[in-house]
Amino acid sequence: MADFINTQNSFANGAVAPEFYARDNINGLSVLENMDVLSGGGLRRRDGLTQIDCLVGPARLIAFSVSDDEEYIIVLTDYHMDIYLGDVHYQDLITPWSYSELSHVQYAQRFGTMIFVHPDHAPQTLRKSDRRFEMSTFSFSRNDSDMTLNIPFMRFDDASDITITVSSHASGNNYATFTTNADFWTPDNVDGRLYLLDRQWLVLEYISPTQVVAYTNGSYTTPSTAISNWREAAFGTRRGWPRSITFHQDRLVFGGSRDWPAGIWLSQVGNHSNFNSGTGLDDEAIFISLLSQQRQQICTVVSSDNLQILTNVGEWAISSKPLTPSVVDIKQHTSVGSYTARYLPPQKIEGATTFISGNGHDIRELCLDELGENYNANDLCALSKHLLNEPMDVAYNDNLRRLYIVRADGNMAVLNQNAALGISAWGLYLTTGQFLSVAVCGGTTYVAARRGNDVYLERFDASALTDAGTYGFAFTASGLPLRSSGHNAHRLKVRRIVARVIDTKSLYINNHRISFPNEVYSADALGYSGDVALNLLGTTHNCVQPTWTIHGSEPYPTTVLSITLHGWYSVN
Repeated sequence: MADFINTQNSFANGAVAPEFYARDNINGLSVLENMDVLSGGGLRRRDGLTQIDCLVGPARLIAFSVSDDEEYIIVLTDYHMDIYLGDVHYQDLITPWSYSELSHVQYAQRFGTMIFVHPDHAPQTLRKSDRRFEMSTFSFSRNDSDMTLNIPFMRFDDASDITITVSSHASGNNYATFTTNADFWTPDNVDGRLYLLDRQWLVLEYISPTQVVAYTNGSYTTPSTAISNWREAAFGTRRGWPRSITFHQDRLVFGGSRDWPAGIWLSQVGNHSNFNSGTGLDDEAIFISLLSQQRQQICTVVSSDNLQILTNVGEWAISSKPLTPSVVDIKQHTSVGSYTARYLPPQKIEGATTFISGNGHDIRELCLDELGENYNANDLCALSKHLLNEPMDVAYNDNLRRLYIVRADGNMAVLNQNAALGISAWGLYLTTGQFLSVAVCGGTTYVAARRGNDVYLERFDASALTDAGTYGFAFTASGLPLRSSGHNAHRLKVRRIVARVIDTKSLYINNHRISFPNEVYSADALGYSGDVALNLLGTTHNCVQPTWTIHGSEPYPTTVLSITLHGWYSVN
């Protein structure tokens, strides 16, 4: 037997999975719920939630920041968009997306404009002008000379053996009947564009799987033989629309589409609606297709020091500076792969791009090595994978250094991260009801929360001690099994537990309520600061259970800096 005094004054690793309980070098916990790990390593009861508005139904939240005075939260619901300025409803708009489609909507903002993309819908542009927002379908620029669109054209794989016989049409010299050598056309080709005979054609009418009627601006000469060298517009109802989007080096970037999942289209410099590659001048549009032994589906594109391309099987980057048609330095750096079940926007954390891996249980940090040449994909949740379960939404609060991940069960996994101070602590947020979505705007974290049959827009508030002004919440932190002098305890007696607290009004230790001076409970008084203790706790042979638990459910502040155990133990 041996006496011990064991003090844990840092909880920097947060809640760790059971397989790490026997490690000596972990400042972790077995349970961390509704508490945050502070920069100094201590624990504090999480902020409460302030209710803003009742929503029409389940929602997805997106931040739209115009300036320090104009921080908007976009609330997407079924075919609808509500816009809030702080806590005030500002405007509502109609959208083309059903609620089931919102999980695959991606977006990119530049100044007062945000462009949304979805593989089954034409891109939508949201613009803030004067005091109103306007939503419109994204338009590719037109050439004044012949009114053709500056849209990219492709030869899709399923059209490689298709030839087109062009014949005149009774409607006039600008019209033609296109007849293919095999079934190819569908009604979705109507209003789509083709490129052949050195001109663009607009499909006006579907006749049969082998025939359509098309129109071109200007007369043409009917060819004597079938055309094999022809292309289709990269985007449209037939071929789908861009899956992902960003702005990079003053180019608008589309990454992947439904029928060309590995394609990357970059607009002309400074002309974000022009995707005409022209003659390959430095400022003209660029098209790249990822080539590898594995089929690549682009999940999202991210503008950082380089243009990062996250696919289902790996992470690519284009490092060219400037990026021009003649200089495209692209390569695959890592082979982790991104989550494909829904769009979970990558977050910028301390200069790195943080994304959720394809299995949904890894949070990876994509960052350059010391030479600035190659990317690594470091695992940010190696100790806490048990907390990541079917991620539904993600956001990062840079002011608080806190990453939020909404889970399918309605709880939220939260990472308190501060690399400079060695803090990388995962825990859980729970509430009465379910978290549905999360977004950060202007340093404030907003959530959509289901409570009973209703869904509400709410925000975390340091002055709130309950959720939505009504619902209390319990907090819990439990220690790891005792290890002392490199040994696992076999038999353990804890004589005394001492918690050092600051500004604390409510605390239970191992189900025993700690008494504080009566004066701390007045509304304007600070909580108690100092040491509180619990004595005579008994002997146990169950040494794989936590040796201590702090918890509480009363709406009072709680901050714990350290836990000290006094007792004796024996080993086998």
